[in-house]
Amino acid sequence: MIFEKTLMTLAAAAAIAAAAAVSVFAAAFALYAVLAPFLTPAGAAAVVAAVTAFIVAVAGMVAANRAEAGRTRHAPPPEVNGFAERIVDIVKDRPILSIGAALAAGVFALKNPTFTAAVAQAFMASRPPPKR
Repeated sequence: MIFEKTLMTLAAAAAIAAAAAVSVFAAAFALYAVLAPFLTPAGAAAVVAAVTAFIVAVAGMVAANRAEAGRTRHAPPPEVNGFAERIVDIVKDRPILSIGAALAAGVFALKNPTFTAAVAQAFMASRPPPKR
Protein backbone atom coordinates (compact mmCIF):
# COMPACT_ATOMS: atom_id res chain seq x y z
CA MET A 1 0.00 0.00 0.00
CA ILE A 2 2.81 2.41 0.86
CA PHE A 3 4.69 1.40 -2.28
CA GLU A 4 1.57 2.01 -4.39
CA LYS A 5 0.99 5.38 -2.74
CA THR A 6 4.60 6.36 -3.39
CA LEU A 7 4.33 5.40 -7.04
CA MET A 8 1.12 7.37 -7.41
CA THR A 9 2.75 10.40 -5.80
CA LEU A 10 5.73 10.13 -8.15
CA ALA A 11 3.42 9.80 -11.14
CA ALA A 12 1.50 12.89 -10.04
CA ALA A 13 4.74 14.84 -9.58
CA ALA A 14 5.93 13.79 -13.04
CA ALA A 15 2.60 14.82 -14.57
CA ILE A 16 2.75 18.22 -12.85
CA ALA A 17 6.34 18.75 -14.02
CA ALA A 18 5.41 17.81 -17.60
CA ALA A 19 2.40 20.14 -17.52
CA ALA A 20 4.55 22.97 -16.21
CA ALA A 21 7.13 22.43 -18.95
CA VAL A 22 4.48 22.38 -21.66
CA SER A 23 2.81 25.53 -20.33
CA VAL A 24 6.12 27.41 -20.12
CA PHE A 25 6.92 26.41 -23.70
CA ALA A 26 3.44 27.42 -24.87
CA ALA A 27 3.68 30.78 -23.11
CA ALA A 28 7.06 31.47 -24.71
CA PHE A 29 5.73 30.52 -28.14
CA ALA A 30 2.63 32.69 -27.63
CA LEU A 31 4.78 35.67 -26.67
CA TYR A 32 6.91 35.08 -29.77
CA ALA A 33 3.81 34.84 -31.99
CA VAL A 34 2.46 38.12 -30.60
CA LEU A 35 5.76 39.98 -31.05
CA ALA A 36 6.80 38.54 -34.43
CA PRO A 37 4.52 40.80 -36.56
CA PHE A 38 5.80 43.94 -34.80
CA LEU A 39 9.49 43.01 -34.60
CA THR A 40 11.76 40.92 -36.74
CA PRO A 41 11.81 37.21 -35.89
CA ALA A 42 15.22 37.67 -34.28
CA GLY A 43 13.92 40.62 -32.24
CA ALA A 44 10.92 38.64 -31.05
CA ALA A 45 13.19 35.77 -30.05
CA ALA A 46 15.44 38.20 -28.17
CA VAL A 47 12.47 39.61 -26.25
CA VAL A 48 11.32 36.08 -25.36
CA ALA A 49 14.85 35.25 -24.15
CA ALA A 50 14.99 38.47 -22.09
CA VAL A 51 11.63 37.78 -20.46
CA THR A 52 12.72 34.23 -19.68
CA ALA A 53 16.02 35.45 -18.21
CA PHE A 54 14.14 37.97 -16.07
CA ILE A 55 11.80 35.28 -14.71
CA VAL A 56 14.74 32.98 -13.94
CA ALA A 57 16.58 35.83 -12.18
CA VAL A 58 13.55 36.66 -10.03
CA ALA A 59 13.05 32.98 -9.16
CA GLY A 60 16.74 32.71 -8.27
CA MET A 61 16.55 35.74 -5.97
CA VAL A 62 13.46 34.35 -4.25
CA ALA A 63 15.19 30.99 -3.77
CA ALA A 64 18.33 32.71 -2.43
CA ASN A 65 16.25 34.74 0.03
CA ARG A 66 14.51 31.62 1.27
CA ALA A 67 17.81 29.80 1.63
CA GLU A 68 19.31 32.71 3.55
CA ALA A 69 16.26 32.96 5.79
CA GLY A 70 16.53 29.23 6.46
CA ARG A 71 20.15 29.61 7.56
CA THR A 72 19.47 32.36 10.07
CA ARG A 73 16.94 30.28 12.00
CA HIS A 74 18.62 27.63 14.11
CA ALA A 75 15.86 25.29 15.13
CA PRO A 76 16.88 22.15 16.96
CA PRO A 77 16.78 19.11 14.72
CA PRO A 78 13.69 16.99 15.22
CA GLU A 79 14.14 13.65 16.87
CA VAL A 80 13.99 10.84 14.37
CA ASN A 81 12.80 7.52 15.70
CA GLY A 82 12.45 5.28 12.70
CA PHE A 83 13.56 4.72 9.15
CA ALA A 84 10.31 6.00 7.66
CA GLU A 85 10.48 9.23 9.67
CA ARG A 86 14.06 9.76 8.57
CA ILE A 87 13.05 9.32 4.91
CA VAL A 88 10.16 11.78 5.33
CA ASP A 89 12.53 14.33 6.89
CA ILE A 90 15.00 13.93 4.01
CA VAL A 91 12.19 14.42 1.48
CA LYS A 92 11.04 17.57 3.29
CA ASP A 93 14.58 18.98 3.51
CA ARG A 94 15.66 18.16 -0.04
CA PRO A 95 12.70 17.70 -2.38
CA ILE A 96 14.62 18.05 -5.66
CA LEU A 97 17.20 15.48 -4.58
CA SER A 98 14.40 13.18 -3.46
CA ILE A 99 12.61 13.46 -6.81
CA GLY A 100 15.86 12.67 -8.63
CA ALA A 101 16.52 9.68 -6.41
CA ALA A 102 12.96 8.44 -6.88
CA LEU A 103 13.23 8.75 -10.66
CA ALA A 104 16.57 6.91 -10.61
CA ALA A 105 15.02 4.18 -8.46
CA GLY A 106 12.10 3.97 -10.88
CA VAL A 107 14.41 3.57 -13.86
CA PHE A 108 16.40 0.95 -11.96
CA ALA A 109 13.16 -0.85 -11.05
CA LEU A 110 12.08 -0.90 -14.70
CA LYS A 111 15.44 -2.29 -15.79
CA ASN A 112 15.53 -5.00 -13.08
CA PRO A 113 12.01 -6.32 -12.44
CA THR A 114 13.20 -9.46 -10.62
CA PHE A 115 15.20 -7.40 -8.12
CA THR A 116 12.24 -5.07 -7.67
CA ALA A 117 9.96 -8.03 -6.98
CA ALA A 118 12.43 -9.41 -4.42
CA VAL A 119 12.62 -6.05 -2.62
CA ALA A 120 8.83 -5.68 -2.64
CA GLN A 121 8.46 -9.22 -1.29
CA ALA A 122 10.96 -8.46 1.48
CA PHE A 123 8.96 -5.38 2.52
CA MET A 124 5.67 -7.25 2.39
CA ALA A 125 6.86 -10.36 4.22
CA SER A 126 5.35 -10.79 7.64
CA ARG A 127 7.70 -10.92 10.57
CA PRO A 128 7.14 -12.94 13.71
CA PRO A 129 6.26 -10.81 16.72
CA PRO A 130 9.24 -9.96 18.95
CA LYS A 131 9.67 -12.07 22.06
CA ARG A 132 9.09 -10.33 25.36
